[in-house]
Formats: sequence, structure tokens, C-alpha cells
Amino acid sequence: MKPLRVLVCFLLCLTALPNFAQERSPIQFKYDKLQKDGAVTLSLKALIQPGVKLYSIQKTSEDAPYSSVNFDSTATKYLQDSIEEEGKAQTETDTTFHAQVKYYTDSVVWLQKVNAADSTVLKGTISYMYKKGDEYIPQQAPFKFYIKPPAGIAGISAPAQATNIKHSLWIIFFSAFGSGLVALFTPCIFSMIPVTVSFFTKRSKTRSQGIKNAFIYSLSIIVIFTLVGFLVSLIFGPAALNNLATNWIANLVFFALFFIFGISFLGAFEITLPASWSTQADTKAGMHNIAGIFFMALTLVIVSFSCTGPVIGPLLVLAFNGSFYGPLIGMLGFSIALALPFALFALFPGMLNVLGRSGGWLNAVKVTLGFIELALALKFLSNADLSKGWRLLDREVFLSLWIVIFALLGFYLLGKLKFHHDTELPANDSGLPFISIPRLMFVIVVFTFVVYMVPGLWGAPLKAISAFVPPMGTQDFNASAGGNVNAVNYPSAQNSSTPHPVKYVERMKIYEPEVVTKYGMQIYYDYKEALAAAVAAHKPLMLDFTGINCVNCRKMEGQVWSNPEVMKRLKEDFVIVSLYVDVQNIDLPEGEQYFSKALNKQVETLGDLNADRQVTYFKANTQPFYFFLNGNEQKLVEDGYGYDPSVEKFIGLLDNVKHRYEQKKL
Repeated sequence: MKPLRVLVCFLLCLTALPNFAQERSPIQFKYDKLQKDGAVTLSLKALIQPGVKLYSIQKTSEDAPYSSVNFDSTATKYLQDSIEEEGKAQTETDTTFHAQVKYYTDSVVWLQKVNAADSTVLKGTISYMYKKGDEYIPQQAPFKFYIKPPAGIAGISAPAQATNIKHSLWIIFFSAFGSGLVALFTPCIFSMIPVTVSFFTKRSKTRSQGIKNAFIYSLSIIVIFTLVGFLVSLIFGPAALNNLATNWIANLVFFALFFIFGISFLGAFEITLPASWSTQADTKAGMHNIAGIFFMALTLVIVSFSCTGPVIGPLLVLAFNGSFYGPLIGMLGFSIALALPFALFALFPGMLNVLGRSGGWLNAVKVTLGFIELALALKFLSNADLSKGWRLLDREVFLSLWIVIFALLGFYLLGKLKFHHDTELPANDSGLPFISIPRLMFVIVVFTFVVYMVPGLWGAPLKAISAFVPPMGTQDFNASAGGNVNAVNYPSAQNSSTPHPVKYVERMKIYEPEVVTKYGMQIYYDYKEALAAAVAAHKPLMLDFTGINCVNCRKMEGQVWSNPEVMKRLKEDFVIVSLYVDVQNIDLPEGEQYFSKALNKQVETLGDLNADRQVTYFKANTQPFYFFLNGNEQKLVEDGYGYDPSVEKFIGLLDNVKHRYEQKKL
């Protein structure tokens, strides 16, 4: 009788499928997690419409029809005991199956206890059968639970919040201030300075009133731009901004924007905002009060967008690498520099005479910025290329493009190239065109930079720009691969007593910074493998949280790691694991994937895993950042160590870590 029942059930399923595929199921499920005393129980509750019978979980092979809760194979190791069923069950003799069946007509809850020692995601499917009228209808409902260990379950002790945020904010502020000074020399802003200051001077009845109005105008510029920074921080938040800086899609967007702005600066077209925006702001500017002055400042901001936009772009990208306050501080610095001349010339109106007339030289500044925008655009394209492993912009290709771009800039400054809005060079006393001495100095700098980059095509390290070009591992031909005669070779104790790294080595080798290959450093890319190596070698473990697209990481490696005394300590006294937080082209095995509450996303790639480790266990989300552990995963210094190019400080840090490690061994 049993085979007959199973066959009847199977045939009913097949015949019913076409009829209910498009119908909404009368069974709705609600999922929940119950945590008590460190234990986690998954709850799957079925809500049943009136007139419907939902069949119970199968307990024996004789049960038919029945429902079942099926977890994926990767989740079975987390399950404890069998699934429990709670609800008001009813029984009857089913005439179709000729058997006693158990069912529910109101609701039922299925409970599954799980082991919550690890962060993971548990997926599965509820295969259920219900009866509506005379029809037996089978259906399925997928489910997914994100499991995070309760507080107190094993993990790495987390040091205090990183201490380099203040340092990063100062870098952002001064970089933004410099960007604001650059923006002053764009045609949109420069030509507005004498006109606007003269307007305040003439409109005001007294000099003091003119100065007051100019200061209100300057303050309004600061408020408007700072408000932009505040909105960026409020909308995106600190974690999202940091992720945006390393996200390959975001970098492609930045590439497109910088490319468009670049060719616009070269004269291909003009970028303007809708005329209604500036018209409306200009109308409000006619008010004879503080509000009117504020709208005059707003008009300047809107009208000058085509010039300030490309300068603000790199500023916001820099701010993305800071904390929550990055964009806020960045836009404050930018706006202060932008507003400074309006306040300065209001105090000393006679200085307006020193300003040159807006003409050809301003357009030359704009075109120069266009070439720089194109070079920066390639940097963002390279970021996306490295993140996805496309190998479109390998090191020699990137350098070739930069060499061509800056060589063309040099020829432009010499007057050998002309663009749409360019004028002729001024004539000397003999009527011949000439270039000024300051312009010649810029030409010399540009061509010197071009010549400096050329040896990089054959593998020269190019230390000055190593933070911007792709890593040496992407270069197909390296003439210096046979060895560097100037390199200092230290007898690395790692090579004799430490197991060699294996995991991810082949995939990550192209991302190795030049200093690693130059000095023959042994770098791990998997945390557990590196921890085991540190235990075997009886050395402290140095966690190097870094990124493929991290500029400051490359600076730290090129300026600090390469120091002979630092390199000696790194090679002899430490096991180093480089944890790249932006590697998105290396997927984790399905069994190692889990949901990260800190990142609010599923951890599926090696980059996600490293980013979650840094944020969850070490309470930091900037790179570079260095943490030091012993074999028991105990921190050897209270806080981590962020970007600081001081060789002396880094040497002191390494010596302190080694001393504490030796003390803990005693």
C-alpha cells in the first residue's frame, strides 16, 4: 500500500501544478529568530486562510501527504536536534490516501535550533502541501536566515576605535583648501571677483557697510558649500562613503564624470545647469537685505558649476576615504578658500588693480585642468579594472597614456596645440609670439614629469607616483625583474622557519606593491593561514588592512616599509598578512559565506571578508591600518596604527610590539 500512496501523491502534485502556478498561495510564512541564553532558534510560522488544510511535517515514511523543511547542504552542520512543530493539530482519515493524516487549519510554527558559534547565512526551502476543496496542492517557499553569534561567543578581542580620524580630517581639509585655491583661477570664478567686490563697494553707502556686505557674501558661500558636504554625509553615511571609494561601479561613474569634465575643459562643449535655476536665484538676489546677498552667493555657486564641479569631484572622492565628517570638512575647506578673495579685496579694494584681466591665460588654466582631469579619469578606470581583474589598464598601458596626456599638455603650454577658445600668444616687440617665463617654468615641469615616467615602461619603480599607477604585478615586461643591485637583502628568518603562503597567492600576486617584490618579502593573504604561520614561527602577526586602490597604502609601503631599518624588522621579526578590503573578483566558498551586520550585506568575496573583519573586530574602516596579535589572537598594542609616514614612529611601533610579544611569552 505504501508505494501506491507515494505514487498517488506524486501524480496529484504533477496534475495540480499547472492550475495553481499563477495563484497566490493561501499559506503565508513569517520568519523570525529567537535568542535566549546564547542559543538561537529559527522560527518559521505558517498562517493559513480559512477553508485550507496545511499538512504536518513528515515524521515517518508512512506519512502522506506531508510538508517538510529542507536546509541547504552547507547549513546542516549548524542544525541541532530535529525540527519541532507547535500548533493545534487535527487528524482525520483521508479517503484518497487511505491513511490517517495530520493537518492544521489556523497556524503552525516550525522551530529549528542552530549552533550560533559562527556568523553565517542559513538557506533552505519549505516544501508544503495543502488541501483546498478537493484539490491537493504542493508549493515551495524559500527562506534565508542571517546568523550572528551573540555577544560573548568566541572571537577576536576588539581594540578601541582607530585614532587616525583626526589626522585624516586635517588632510582632507587642507587638500580641499588647495582645491578651492585652484578653483579661484578658473574663468567662472576669477572674472567674478572684481565685478562682485566693486558691486558691493558702489552699492554700499559707507566703506564699513561694503565690507560688511562682502563678508556676508563670503560667509554665504561657505554656508552653501558646507551644506552640500553635510547633505552628502547625511545621505551616504561613513561606511557607504568608504565603500563607494573602492566600489568598481562607483569608480566607473567617476571615470565617466572626469572624462566628460575633462573634454569639456578642453572646449568640446559647455556644461551648464538649467537656466531657470540661475534665473530664479538671480531674481532673489535683488533683495536689499541679507537674504538678497545670500542668493547672490547662490547665483555664483550655480553659474560657476561648470568650473567648480570638476574641482569638487576629486575633493568628494578624497572625502569618501575619511570618516562621517569627511565631506563636511572637505567642503568647508574648499568654500573658505573660494570665499577668501571676496573678503580680502573688500578690506583692501585697491588690491583689485593687481588682478590681471580675464583672457587667454585663464583659458590656458582651464585647458590645463582638462588634461589633468583626463589623467585622473584614467586613475578611476584603473581602480575598477584592478578590482574586477579585467587587465585592461596594466601598468605599462596606464603609463603610456599618462605619458601621452602630459606630453600633449607640454606642447599645449608651448603654444603648439590650439583649442576652440584659445587666443594667440602675446607678441613681443618684434611682433613674434612668445611665452612668458612662468609659463616656460610650467612647461619644464611637465616635460620633466614625462621623461621621469618613461623608464617605468621597462619596470622602473617610479616611487614618486607609485601610489597612482597600477601595481608592478600587472606589468608584462620588467627589465629589472632579475634583481635590484641597490636593494638591501636581509636574511629573512621567515623563509626558514615559517610555512610559505599558499591560499590566494596566485590570484593576489598581481596586486603586490613594488616594495614586496623588490625586497623578497613573504606576504600572506588569508588570515587563518597567517595566524597558523605566526604560531609555528613564534612571531607576532601583523595585520595589514589595505586596498588595491588605496593611495595612502602605497605611500606607506613606498616611503616607510622600504626604509632599510623598517624592512629589516618586518622580514625578521613579523609574519605579515595583507588583508585587501576591496578585492571583489575572488569569491568565497559557499560554506564560508555569511551575513555581516556591520556591513549590512552578505559576505561573498575575499574583500567583503576582510572589510567585515576590520570593522567588526577592530572598529576601523580606513586603510592603511595595522594591528598586531599574538598566537592567541590577543592584541599587542592597545590601538592600531593608521597612515603616518614617519619612519621613526613606525620603527618605534615595531620595536614596542616585539617587546610586548616577548613579554607575553614569558
